[in-house]
Amino acid sequence: MARRERVMRMSVEQPLWRALAGYRVLTMLYAIGFFATAHSGFVRPWVAVAYYAVLFVWTLATLPKVSGAASCTKRFLAADLTIALTGILITPLADAPERVADGGPTLPSIWTAGSVLAFAIKGGWRWAAVASTLVAVANLVERGSPARDTVHNVILVWVASIAIGYVVEVARASERTLARALEIEAATRERERLARDIHDSVLQVLAMVQRRGAVIGGEAAELGRLAGEQEVALRTLVSGGLVPVSRLSEDAAEGALVRAVDEPESTDPDGPVDLRALLAPYAGSLVNLAEPGAPVLLAPPAARELAAAVGAALDNVRKHVGADARAWILVEDEPDEVIVTVRDEGPGIPEGRLAEAEGEGRLGVALSIRGRLRDLGGTAELISVPGQGTEVELRTPKESGGTAARGKAADRE
Repeated sequence: MARRERVMRMSVEQPLWRALAGYRVLTMLYAIGFFATAHSGFVRPWVAVAYYAVLFVWTLATLPKVSGAASCTKRFLAADLTIALTGILITPLADAPERVADGGPTLPSIWTAGSVLAFAIKGGWRWAAVASTLVAVANLVERGSPARDTVHNVILVWVASIAIGYVVEVARASERTLARALEIEAATRERERLARDIHDSVLQVLAMVQRRGAVIGGEAAELGRLAGEQEVALRTLVSGGLVPVSRLSEDAAEGALVRAVDEPESTDPDGPVDLRALLAPYAGSLVNLAEPGAPVLLAPPAARELAAAVGAALDNVRKHVGADARAWILVEDEPDEVIVTVRDEGPGIPEGRLAEAEGEGRLGVALSIRGRLRDLGGTAELISVPGQGTEVELRTPKESGGTAARGKAADRE
């Protein structure tokens, strides 16, 4: 059985949730331990005892709530922050006034940071900013005045929580980007596997039907022609590949913005186009197209004129050799120019026939082929040997195509 890859769901933030659960337990024990060592200084210790009993039960009972983003609901976050704020505000009722004035710790102490961090991990820096601001207001109310140490602690919690929230958002965006890359890689491997299977089976069968049909003749020849056309279409489909559908995202916090838009094949009318796309319609059971694996880029005017010249050469093949004549198109992408060769298996052109045709006013080769290439700054060379077919070599410099495109753009301005 063929093995297929599947992209599994990842979670780069899950370790943060586990760390938060441990932090809440440790800071709860720290707050209770601090009270146990300094309870004699509290004016109303029973208030602190009651609060710590609630804090102990709440922290342990809600450990499943901080095990992941799905279980950490908004209602839980609101209740958790309420317990933290309540502990801060009732500190003056339980502790000695002089210790509160000196900046002593609140009843929840550093446990409060765990509540703010839960907001940051769940909702990002915006949620963290709201929670840390409420904690800051509660600390200022508890102290009664904006003392230096209080302001210092408030700013520290505010900055740290927002920074962690932002890091979480970046981590989530990175996770989605990595998952997308893995999906594309898996789809590419699946495409390659399908291409191998199709090449080893379907394409070879269609090619065999085409060859046998041409040999047998009659109705089998027509069947072979249809098989050849289907082979070309299927080969084009396989080489085009299977690209997975992109997920849309309108939220910048989720990473790169991805929008679905309807646009023409080329958003820039003067931008380069792939010559292969213009020559692909000429391929068929009687015309074999050999092209590079990479795009052959030319300016739109040059690409269109070169494709039209190829079409004119093929028209000459059908007209002078026969409707059933075979032809071959070879595309070569050189550093400075593009070379397209059209070859047939006809009887060839007798010497002097082209000049005679021009004298008779039949200017198909002179205008449709050579004229087009001359306007592009290229050349069209015909090589014909009687009994050995005709070869038309079309050469187009890449720079001339770009110059032509810029010239047309300047004319429009």
